[in-house]
Amino acid sequence: MSNFATILDHNTGRYPDKVVLSQGSRSLTNRELLARVDALASGLAELGIGRGDVVGLLLYNHLEFLEAVFAVNRIGAAFLPLNYRLSPEEWRYILEHSGAVALLTEPEFQSAVDALPLPGLKQRLLLGGSVSGWTSYEDLVDTNFGRAVTPASVGADDLQRLMYTSGTTSRPKGVQITHGNLAWKNLGHLVEFGITAQDVTLVCGPLYHVGGFDLPGVGTLHAGGSLIVLRKFDAAEVVDTIERERPTNIWLAPSMMNAILQLPGILERDTSSIRFIIGGGEKMPVPLVEKILAAFPKAWFSDAYGLTETVSGDTFNDPGHMLAKVGSVGRPVVHLEVRIVDEAGAPLPTGELGEIALRGPKVSIGYWRDEAATAKAFRDGWFHTGDVGRLDEDGYLYVEDRKKDMIVSGGENIATPEVERVLYEHPDVVEAAVVGMGHPRWGEVPQAFVVLRPGAARDRDALVAFCRERLAKFKVPADLVFLDELPRTPSGKVLKRNLRG
Repeated sequence: MSNFATILDHNTGRYPDKVVLSQGSRSLTNRELLARVDALASGLAELGIGRGDVVGLLLYNHLEFLEAVFAVNRIGAAFLPLNYRLSPEEWRYILEHSGAVALLTEPEFQSAVDALPLPGLKQRLLLGGSVSGWTSYEDLVDTNFGRAVTPASVGADDLQRLMYTSGTTSRPKGVQITHGNLAWKNLGHLVEFGITAQDVTLVCGPLYHVGGFDLPGVGTLHAGGSLIVLRKFDAAEVVDTIERERPTNIWLAPSMMNAILQLPGILERDTSSIRFIIGGGEKMPVPLVEKILAAFPKAWFSDAYGLTETVSGDTFNDPGHMLAKVGSVGRPVVHLEVRIVDEAGAPLPTGELGEIALRGPKVSIGYWRDEAATAKAFRDGWFHTGDVGRLDEDGYLYVEDRKKDMIVSGGENIATPEVERVLYEHPDVVEAAVVGMGHPRWGEVPQAFVVLRPGAARDRDALVAFCRERLAKFKVPADLVFLDELPRTPSGKVLKRNLRG
């Protein structure tokens, strides 16, 4: 198995002077990107980072994010993208659990990181600043410029990255994504969408997320194409960039798509360069799909299904069935199998509801340092997603229910046990349950139901403030309801469906 970073060598040999990355007024050709990646890889090696190490990236979208990914992989290490929307305490847990030896961040997050006890971090790198105790990213590249690094030899099961995902437990789980997983994912998307060196992907979703990084993201680089990178999502900037730069494809979470569709005069804008849009995450009714097609008249809107554990993008709805099979997330990519199983793992007949299970070389090898969770989800050669769905007579997948206890808010997964764990840490809380509540912009937001100890004051603001100190802003309950008791089944299980109303 070839190291993912070798695509730079291949593309530089084919198209040395082609602009491959751009952001605002900055751009890099293949030759320039390879030179900077080699310099950074050389610098990282001199700092003692090497094969098997984990390097955290806590950044907004920058060209340097992608440079760092290639440099880390080039020396045989794995990168760990951190969600910048998480709380510092959540960063601490992930950095500790992953065993990260180094972290690259930017000034906005530097002081918060310095306040954390992180004895395992041997190297701290800072982009766009100079602070005592931190190595300047720019100085590291400049000092080592001109040095070449031979890509480390890797196997298909060698770690390319770790991605922590909100599961149905109180702590996020580290998904092991290998060089083999990424290569097979890229192949599946290149075949599905016919991506070539002429394609240009507009990356407006966060690179810490599989949506921004992988749909199709770096798959376009694999084909010799180019990426246009926006620092953060802004609906007006996305449309302006489409008109000015003429990208050919884009990934948009439902909340992002809704923001674009609400722009004044969107139907008069020139979006004709976009030939496909990857969506997914919520059921798309016919009227919404029709609005998307009106705003992007030349585009194939592909509703999709995928998970971090499979490097995402597992099934896609094809151009001929955008409306004919609306509500479906399509059929699986090449070299991926999908089946619906019962509680014992046995396949179910066509049309019956059951758990969605996936098998193929793009599926993760398991969770990092979590044998119990791995054994539960990855068994008998199949990844058991926990999602409920059905296959129709043509093999199209319909997702009928997401993983239990999961909220999808603006494209971000929120595991309700994570929020419940924090609520239970409050001395006045006896019981807590969190469910998803509909929201016009974000799709869903957390709603908490709380039972307090006798005599405790029902101080909603104080409890919300307690959560804000311990959780990312998007995980903090948007609504908090006090109850005398939670609804439960005879066996004692909380009836969340009753709470959802």
